[in-house]
Amino acid sequence: MRDGAGVTVRVPATSANLGPGFDSFGLALGLYDVVTARIRPEGLAIEVSGAGAGTASAGEQHLVVRAMRTAFAHLGAQPPGLALACVNEIPQGFGLGSSAGAIVAGLLAARALAFADGSLTDEDVLRLATRMEGHPDNVAACLAGGLTIAWDTAAQGARVARLTPLPGIGAVLCVPGTPVLTSTARAVLPAEVPHAAAAANSARAALLVAALTARPDLLMDATEDFLHQRSRAPAMPATATLIDALRAAGIPAVVSGAGPSVLAFVQDGTGPKAGDITAIAGPDWQVQSLAIDTAGATVLQAACPGS
Repeated sequence: MRDGAGVTVRVPATSANLGPGFDSFGLALGLYDVVTARIRPEGLAIEVSGAGAGTASAGEQHLVVRAMRTAFAHLGAQPPGLALACVNEIPQGFGLGSSAGAIVAGLLAARALAFADGSLTDEDVLRLATRMEGHPDNVAACLAGGLTIAWDTAAQGARVARLTPLPGIGAVLCVPGTPVLTSTARAVLPAEVPHAAAAANSARAALLVAALTARPDLLMDATEDFLHQRSRAPAMPATATLIDALRAAGIPAVVSGAGPSVLAFVQDGTGPKAGDITAIAGPDWQVQSLAIDTAGATVLQAACPGS
C-alpha cells in the first residue's frame, strides 16, 4: 500500500428473488453507485452524495468502510488512513441491493488498493460479501452482472452461476416514496410453507431461467411466487396492489428483493411498455426504465504500485 494511491469502483443495483427465486436469484440493473477510495497518511474522511448522503457521518460504521476493513483484515494489513467518496444512485431501503453494492464496492476497492488480486480471489470476495450481507443473491448479481443463481455449500461457501438474459428483455422499476426495512419484510415470513407451495415454486423458478434466457413469452407464469410475496403483502400493501394491477394488465411484475419497489419486465417490439406501467402506477410511484447490466461490479480506475 502507498499513501495517495486511489481506486474507483462502480457497482450496479440489483433485484433479488425475481418472484420465485427466493434468496437465490438476482438480476443486475443499470443504476449505479460509484465509490472512490484513497489511502491517506492517517484518519478517515468520508463524502457521500446522492442516496444515503446522511451516512457520511457514520465513520468506521459506514458499510463501505466496514467492507474495506474486512478485506484488509483478510489480507493481513490495514492502511494508515482512508479517504472515501461515494456518489450513489441506488435508492436505499427499497429492495435494490444498496447494501450489497456498498459491500462489494468496499471489498473490491480494498483489493485494488492492496494490489492483492491473487490473495483475495473473486471467490473470496463472494464469500466475504455473503458473510457480511447474510445471503448471496444480491452480492452475486452485483459482482457478476446479468442473471445470477447463488447458493451455499458446506465445503466452498457461497457460489454463483451467471447467465445472460435475452437482449430484448428490459426492466421497469417502480419505486414508492417510503422505504421498508429488510428486517421488517423478513419478519413477516412464515417459518414453514406447505409442500404444494414449495413444489409449485420450484417449477416456477426453473421456468424463470428459461423465460429470461430463451422464452420471454413465459415470463408471466415464470414470475409467479408461492413462498414470500403474499406473506409480505400486509407489510407493503401498496406494493401488493401495484403488482396485482400490473399482472392483471398482462405485465410480469414482482417485488424487488425485500421490497417495497416493484420490478416489471418488458420486451422490445411486443406487449406493454414503460408508459403503460407509468399509467398504471400513478403519481405515487417513480417509474424508470433500466437496462439489464451485464458487466457487474467494475474497477474503473485502479491504483498502480509505482504511481
